Amino acid sequence: MSNFPDRESLDMTPPPHLEDIEIATETLQFNMASIPTTGALLRTLARAKPAANILELGTGTGMATCWLLDGLDADGHLVTVDIDPVVQQVAKINLGYDPRINFVEQDGSEFLQNTQTLSFDLIFADALPGKFSELDEALSLLADGGVYVCDDLMPQETWPEGHAPKVPVYIETMQARPELEVEYWEWSSGILLARKIAA
Repeated sequence: MSNFPDRESLDMTPPPHLEDIEIATETLQFNMASIPTTGALLRTLARAKPAANILELGTGTGMATCWLLDGLDADGHLVTVDIDPVVQQVAKINLGYDPRINFVEQDGSEFLQNTQTLSFDLIFADALPGKFSELDEALSLLADGGVYVCDDLMPQETWPEGHAPKVPVYIETMQARPELEVEYWEWSSGILLARKIAA
């Protein structure tokens, strides 16, 4: 397992609207938002691909969403999916002005099962669907050379009962997939990054 570079090697400049989203997230007592180091990594990955087509599974209040959006160039596009309209509304209020983003209020499992014609350069799996369920469906949407990212793989106080045993199984499953180059880092909240090898 390799170590990811220190946070000093990432651009940690807060993206627009992050502070407003953080305040609303606290007000809602939503405790499942991505942390800034993960956001900075996501922004770096989004910047690396011109006109990137990005999928976020689990909008939450939009903490990671605003980092992804800040990394997109003018021709990029972000689809972000969440089943909870209350938390997603925070992201819509703060980021919905941007024509590059498309909010989908839908169960992630249903979205993945019914969205098999699209292709994404970057997928951020921040919900159970696309990580612990519908993994095949999520990875089938990844373009050749595309990058799949998952966070929160190190122990969290917010993990529900029965969640912890799933994590090592998930990491091993990802590392065994022949179509992926996989790295797992005990960095930030625990990051898995996979690149799809071109056929």
